[in-house]
Amino acid sequence: MSHSVKNWILLTRPWSFPASAMPAIVAISYLFFKQSDFVSINWYYGVLALFGAIIFQASGNAISDYFDFTYHVDTKESLGTNRLLVDGVFPPKVALRFGLVLLTAGALLGLFLMFHSGWDLLWIGFIGVLSSYYYCKMKYIALGDVLIFIIYGPLIGLGTAYVMTGELIWTILLITIPVAFLVVNILHANNTRDIRDDRKANIKTQAILLGEKGSKIQYLVLGLGAYIGIALLVTFGFYHPLTLSVFITLPITLKNIKQMQTAQIDKPELIGNLDENSAKLVMAFGIILSLSNFAAGWL
Repeated sequence: MSHSVKNWILLTRPWSFPASAMPAIVAISYLFFKQSDFVSINWYYGVLALFGAIIFQASGNAISDYFDFTYHVDTKESLGTNRLLVDGVFPPKVALRFGLVLLTAGALLGLFLMFHSGWDLLWIGFIGVLSSYYYCKMKYIALGDVLIFIIYGPLIGLGTAYVMTGELIWTILLITIPVAFLVVNILHANNTRDIRDDRKANIKTQAILLGEKGSKIQYLVLGLGAYIGIALLVTFGFYHPLTLSVFITLPITLKNIKQMQTAQIDKPELIGNLDENSAKLVMAFGIILSLSNFAAGWL
């Protein structure tokens, strides 16, 4: 069976790439803001780390589609799935092999960066590889949100900063938390929408454990928590006051929260596109935060 380039691209779910790209870009911009604190910074390796993060996410997306289809989490009745497998565009094994090829490419890029930065990237990359392959397994036992929070924020940020400086900059773990909150909301919106179908598949997501009301509360807390986090980081001197400009995106967050408040387990279509809207918010928030860091670095 032949497939168009468009379908191969769609298999990676490119609309979700802000989840992996923004933590890396924020880390790069933060180093620009704090560049006087470091002996040298390799910006080229930062760009490679950014692409590496996206490749790992793309591989994880394809592999997740395989497992979701295989375990009947995604079916023809499911709303909002990639549908390339459930509609027969790709055989499941093809999606898995494609994901593994991408995972291998990401690992090879990681090894290149490790030899040019240091051995600490080995354990960071190893966690990334395992997370890309086993994410669905974690999601099925209600640990997906925790895993996404750790990977798509602190870990990507830490790895990006490490390849650029050769140092483990633990401050990165703090300054990427606001972005990580919003990234988790992408997954959480998806899982809240899919509570009904996921119950039928006998898996346990965090949204299922929280229920309809609890899921709405978590989405609100994480959404507003991102802005509270920025305010606190500015207050304690981790970020420049210019980064408060991310509050420009607050109306988007409030709109998304309002949509989440309409969620009903038996009417998943009410928040059918909330995961995509949440990803758009991550992009807007991350870009403004990064531009603010770059601007502050020039002051």
